[in-house]
Amino acid sequence: MPSPRSLLSAVRDRRRRAVGRLVHRGWRWVQEHGAVSADRPGPYRFGSLGDGTRLAFPLGTVFNEGWIHLGPFCIVGEQVTLSAGFLPGLDLGPEPIVRIGGGCVIGRESHIVGHQSIVIGDDVWTGPRVYITDQGHEYRDPQLPIGKQWPRNEPVEIGSGSWIGTGAVILPGSRIGRNVVVAAGAVVRGEVPDHSVVAGAPAKVVRRWTPEDGWEPPIRTPAPRPVPDGVTAEQLRALVGWDLHLPEEPPTGTADPTAAP
Repeated sequence: MPSPRSLLSAVRDRRRRAVGRLVHRGWRWVQEHGAVSADRPGPYRFGSLGDGTRLAFPLGTVFNEGWIHLGPFCIVGEQVTLSAGFLPGLDLGPEPIVRIGGGCVIGRESHIVGHQSIVIGDDVWTGPRVYITDQGHEYRDPQLPIGKQWPRNEPVEIGSGSWIGTGAVILPGSRIGRNVVVAAGAVVRGEVPDHSVVAGAPAKVVRRWTPEDGWEPPIRTPAPRPVPDGVTAEQLRALVGWDLHLPEEPPTGTADPTAAP
C-alpha cells in the first residue's frame, strides 16, 4: 500500500499538471481573442486593415494607427511595434505615414517606426527583430546631446517580394528594389537594385540577377524540385513530417524501383 507521503506527492504532481494545462489553455484563449483583425480591431483604428490580416497578441507599441495602412492577408507577429510620429495623439496630416502591402509577414519583435513615409510592397516577409525607420538623429552639434538634436527624415521604400532577414536594420533613405534578399544582421541605406542579395554593415550587393547573365556569382546549391502538377492540398499536407518527400518519390533510404540497376 502506498505511503501517505507518496500519495501526497502524487496528488501534488496531478495538481501541477492540471494547473499547467489550465495556464496554457488560458493563454491560448487570450492570444486568440486579443489578436487584431478587420472584424475584431479591439481598441485600434488603423487607417486601413485588409481582409484576412491578423496582428498577433500581445502587440508591441502601436500608436497613431490612423496613419498606418495594412493590406489584405498580412501576418504581424507578436510584440511588433507599429508607430507613426513622435507621440500618440498627433495630427500627422492627410497622407498615410506607414503603408504595408498585401500578403506581408512581419516577424515577431520587429519595429516599423514611421515619421514621414515608409512604403512596404506586397509579399514582403521579414524575420524577427527587424528595425525599419525613416528617421535618424542628427549629431553635428558637438555641444548638444544627440537625443535633443532635431532629427532628419528620409522616406523608405521596400519593393514587393523582398525578404528581410533576422535582425536587419533598414535606415532612413533606403530604396530597396523588388525581390531583394537582405541578409540577417545587415544594415541598409541607399539604393538596392532589384533581384539582388545584400549583406554586411553597411550592406553591399553580394549577388545579383540580370536577364543577360542570370545570377552572378552563380548559385551553387541545387534548385529545389518543383511541386508536380496536379498535386492536391491533401497530398501537400501529407508531406509535413520528419521525412519529407514529394508524391511518388521514394522516402529517404528507400530504393527507387524505377532506377536502373
